[in-house]
This record gives sequence, structure tokens and C-alpha cells, in this order.
Amino acid sequence: MTMTGIPPLSPDPVVPTPAYRLEGVTRTYRQRERIVKALDGIDLEITAGDFVTIQGPTGGGKSTLLQMLGALDRPTDGSVRLGDLDIARASNTELGRVRAAEIGFVFQGFNLIPTLTAAENVDMGLEPLGLDRDERRSRVTEALERVGLADRGDHRPTELSGGQQQRVAIARAVAKRPRVLLADEPTGNLDEHMRDEILTVLEALNAEGLTLIMVTHDSAVARRARRRLRLAKGRITDITRG
Repeated sequence: MTMTGIPPLSPDPVVPTPAYRLEGVTRTYRQRERIVKALDGIDLEITAGDFVTIQGPTGGGKSTLLQMLGALDRPTDGSVRLGDLDIARASNTELGRVRAAEIGFVFQGFNLIPTLTAAENVDMGLEPLGLDRDERRSRVTEALERVGLADRGDHRPTELSGGQQQRVAIARAVAKRPRVLLADEPTGNLDEHMRDEILTVLEALNAEGLTLIMVTHDSAVARRARRRLRLAKGRITDITRG
């Protein structure tokens, strides 16, 4: 209590900044004579800096949701906001800019060009940004260091283990310094040891403030996230405390 007997004012609560806000998101497709509803009225908010995993059966809508979050597709109805941008209503030019600069992608397949070195593969991801040569070189070096491959920049994919190849793919994604990293089964092709190696890298990037959203079938992977979502029949459930 203060001298006047009036309790001091509490500081204003810190309101988490949303990375994504989805409202009423529905996505339908026509298959021959029927309509398939891949996403069914999803409401979802993901906080900036969070680590979220998405699980669910095949065909449940996981890939469709990830495409929405990655500005690769638009909803049939509803809004998908990344910060202040509504992906559902943005122009193709705006979406291209967002994909190039603000969203990093990592997939189950490493998608590396076999004739290029690790450093050259990372550099390829920077081409859309229009950076000068010195800035690109600096970012490539920084990204490889962040994933523990500073000494493998001159190695081609065939000279690297599966885990190292996936780390190059992660370096390619983070070299552009995105605000969000979307990962689709990034450990699906790896053994348990390499899986844990990749998770350690991703968790370290998340600890630096990068928002991480990962689709996975592996419950051991999902349990390491701060927030776990399940997507089935186009509807989402938060199972964090499950």
C-alpha cells in the first residue's frame, strides 16, 4: 500500500502479438460431382514466437491449412491474417512478397539442388529478395552457422547425411530472416537420432523468437511443442493439455 492507502497501479498487462489470426476459414474443392470441405469454419490465433504442432489423420486438412498459412492458397470463405495482411484478400503481388520475405518453408523432402554446394543452395533462397552479393554472402554464412554447418558450406548434398541435408534446407529458409517458419513433416525421412538433431535446431531458432508451426505425424515430436493442435475432418482442436 502507498502512504495514502491507495494501492499502486498495476502495470498494463502485456498482450501477446498474434502472428496469425484465422476467422471462419473454410476451404472447399470440387471433386467430380461432389464438394469436399477440406477446412470447415476454422477460428485460430497463433501468437508470435510460439511453437505449434498440428497433427491429425491423412486427408484431415493439415496440408490445406499449411498452404493457407504459407500464402500459397486462399480460403473459400473467412480471413487469414498474417500480422496486418489478410491473405484471403491480398493481391498476388503482395502474396509473392510475403512468401519471399516473411515466411520460411521446410518440407519432408529436402528439395536441395544436387549439383550445388550447401552454401549455393542456401543462396538460391535469397534470389527473390534482390540483395547485393555481399549481403547474400553474409546471410548464407550466418544461416549455416545457426544450423551448425559453418564447416560444410562447400559440400554437395550427396556428401552430407540426411540430417545435415535437412539442416541446409532449414538454413535456406531462415537466411531470408522470416517472421514465421512453416515445417511440413521435417523429420519424416529421418531416423530417431537425426530427428532429435533437427528438433534441437528448430527449437533453438524458436527460442530466438521465430514463430514455428509444424505438421507432424510423430507424437514424440508434437509433445515438444508449447501448443499442440489436432485437425480432423476440417475442424481444429487444441490438445495442448491432452
